[in-house]
Amino acid sequence: MSDDEVLTGPGARTRRALLAGAGAVGASVVLAACGGDDEAATPPTSGPTSGGPGVTGAPGAGSRDGTAPLARTTDIPVGGGAIFVERGVVVTQPTEGEFKGFDPICTHQRCPVSNVDGGTINCTCHNSRFAISDGSVRQGPATKPLPAKQIKVEGGQVYLA
Repeated sequence: MSDDEVLTGPGARTRRALLAGAGAVGASVVLAACGGDDEAATPPTSGPTSGGPGVTGAPGAGSRDGTAPLARTTDIPVGGGAIFVERGVVVTQPTEGEFKGFDPICTHQRCPVSNVDGGTINCTCHNSRFAISDGSVRQGPATKPLPAKQIKVEGGQVYLA
């Protein structure tokens, strides 16, 4: 018997068994965190008044081309926007009826943007702010604008193009 397998009392576990059990628990935690309902809808919470983290789901049924809509146009506040983390896009509505899409990753140090508030898309990692109209830098340390993402509006729904 090796030192790793020496039992020290009734019902005692070996170090090898304890480490294997801890590894199994860790793996199950990681796998559980990866699960979830990708089609669940969460209403937009980021905008001019709420300042919340944004949308994480994709509401509604699929469009004619098979892609699920990001949101209803009425879910995107005028002068604000919403972040769709799972779909990799920020959708803004700078003026009524005008919708824009942007990459949700800050160009400074690649942190995800955290909210849309006060007419800007905000990264709270280092306080960079980007214009909701064109993704341009409003406040550094970022020096490059957020890249545009193609979206389309069809039948009162916003889709990735």
